[in-house]
Amino acid sequence: LVVAYDDAGGGVAARLWWMLDNLGHRRVGVLDGGLAAWTAIGGPLTTEAPAWPPASLHLRGRWSRVIERDELRRRLGRVTLLDARAPERYRGEIEPIDPAAGHIPTALSAPFTDNLGSDGRFRRPSELAERFQELGLGVGGIAGRGSERDRGGEAERIVVTSCGSGTNACHNALAMRLAGLPDPLLYPGSFSDWSRSGLPVASGPEPGEPA
Repeated sequence: LVVAYDDAGGGVAARLWWMLDNLGHRRVGVLDGGLAAWTAIGGPLTTEAPAWPPASLHLRGRWSRVIERDELRRRLGRVTLLDARAPERYRGEIEPIDPAAGHIPTALSAPFTDNLGSDGRFRRPSELAERFQELGLGVGGIAGRGSERDRGGEAERIVVTSCGSGTNACHNALAMRLAGLPDPLLYPGSFSDWSRSGLPVASGPEPGEPA
């Protein structure tokens, strides 16, 4: 059993969860509430680095449920693209890392912190489902490499989660799993990869149109 935790709302721990889960290691989870929740119940802390004996880890040889820049560019407007970064970075008001400010055209602002309650722990599955439904996801949302399909007269859209560098985006993937929604695709390079490629960037509160 692998349990990942951090002191950043799970935004980093979720990346390790995604990596192991994606490659087939099913016994992996994220400590809900992270280090703060652990210390709140009086959990012990140590400065010692543990030494575990070597073990075998059998994983798949390649990633699945990922989408790269060129494929995403071709599909803009036909996928639901979620941006897990802070709202002010999405709007382009600040950009401390990347060469351009704003977001990938058509992306919806879906900051990963909105998956958490005031106590820093994940919201209930029903609340997470409601959150993603408000973003346009639901039973009809799918995540796979196939083309869009149609069920009951409603088009099913592939969901792609992104952020700055493909880390916090995994928090939305975990929240969708908790909400009972299909797994999204991950854009590993995310906005850092997109903005460094010279492709168009949108700014402001609206998703914008595909170039």
